[in-house]
Amino acid sequence: MTTLEGKRGGAKVGRFSVELELSNHEDVILAKKGVIPASQIRRVTLLGLVDTGASRLVLPQRIVKELGLEPSGTVKVKYADGRQAIRPTVDDVEVALLGRRSVFTASVEPRRQTALIGALILEDLDFLVDPLKMKLVPRDPKMIISEAE
Repeated sequence: MTTLEGKRGGAKVGRFSVELELSNHEDVILAKKGVIPASQIRRVTLLGLVDTGASRLVLPQRIVKELGLEPSGTVKVKYADGRQAIRPTVDDVEVALLGRRSVFTASVEPRRQTALIGALILEDLDFLVDPLKMKLVPRDPKMIISEAE
């Protein structure tokens, strides 16, 4: 996890918080099939830190437990201060952010309090970062644009 250099109004440039909803995608599928009622989908709403220097989705351990997500693998994490660690990953995390949604794999941090939203999530949901207003902007407000050859 890295950040752009500089500060603006006390906040690090390229880092700001947004509200997002996380769901257990397996629960979403079961609800669509009528196996469980929609009210039983495990989901949480929380603040996520948008960090243009981070690559992936990172979730606090407590949120992973609340969503009932099981470890699916591991990933090597490199921190801005040079430390490295091996962290568990979880699959099937459905992210809903500013009216857009997709399913991701996330790494899990035991002491994190907020989600971390990295570049891959922003790319997939087709958001641009407005660094002056410190907010996310859809590239096209009507739909996600997918680049093709």
